[in-house]
Amino acid sequence: MSLWRKLACGILALVLGAALAANWLAPAGYAKQYREATDSSPSRTHWLGTDEIGRDRFARLLYGTRISLLLAPAAALLSTLMAALIGGLAGYLGGIWARMAMAVTDLFMSLPWLFLLITARALMPLNVSPVVSVLVTFMLLGLLGWTTAARVLCTTAGSLRTSDFIRQARAAGLPKQRLFWMHVVPNLKPVLYAQFWISIPVFILAEANLGILGLGVAEPLPSWGSLLKELEGLVSVGEEPWKFVPLILLVVVVTSFQLLLSRQEEVAA
Repeated sequence: MSLWRKLACGILALVLGAALAANWLAPAGYAKQYREATDSSPSRTHWLGTDEIGRDRFARLLYGTRISLLLAPAAALLSTLMAALIGGLAGYLGGIWARMAMAVTDLFMSLPWLFLLITARALMPLNVSPVVSVLVTFMLLGLLGWTTAARVLCTTAGSLRTSDFIRQARAAGLPKQRLFWMHVVPNLKPVLYAQFWISIPVFILAEANLGILGLGVAEPLPSWGSLLKELEGLVSVGEEPWKFVPLILLVVVVTSFQLLLSRQEEVAA
């Protein structure tokens, strides 16, 4: 592992550790309002200041980071499993199943899935509870983000279907179900791993975009999107530079995932 990948692993471990320790690092929580210090500058009490209604920005950054770093991989796992079942199975079966799967993925890929996500999220009631909004947001990400991976897996499984060792196993009388799980799926694992790692930063950025539009995680739960929404009213970078900390952290986390992803692409290759 190269130095940059070790650095990326260290950064992600540090950020995840701080997010998981949010209850100890910010025991007051993300929703407590300090009415005597609304929209204040950074201080010893509030390291990143407070927002317009007096909530501690550092606490909200920790809790929002924890939500993204825990649920984005869960959404990536859901989309990867769907891609494996739809694309991998269709590619293995071949024929009309592969054509149908490719037609469905082409239809989904021809549509801007981020706009589909925005539409689906906007159709929900605005008064849903914060926990429900978190679960629904990342579930929608997982349900709508499987198409590209499914196409890759369909092509890979189709090439495996015509390989010599699959033909030998089929000639030996191995049932199709066992043949798929014992021989095809293990050979798809490198591609599945790569698609899983690809999806995590994509879903983190997608949730941030939804949050900026006001369609992501509902208040009072914090998210990267709601924290970045505060940048809308800034006139210059030097006006309140501490408000850029969530943006900087988002860029660092996504870049770290990309560095790890380069390793996964080498493994998949």
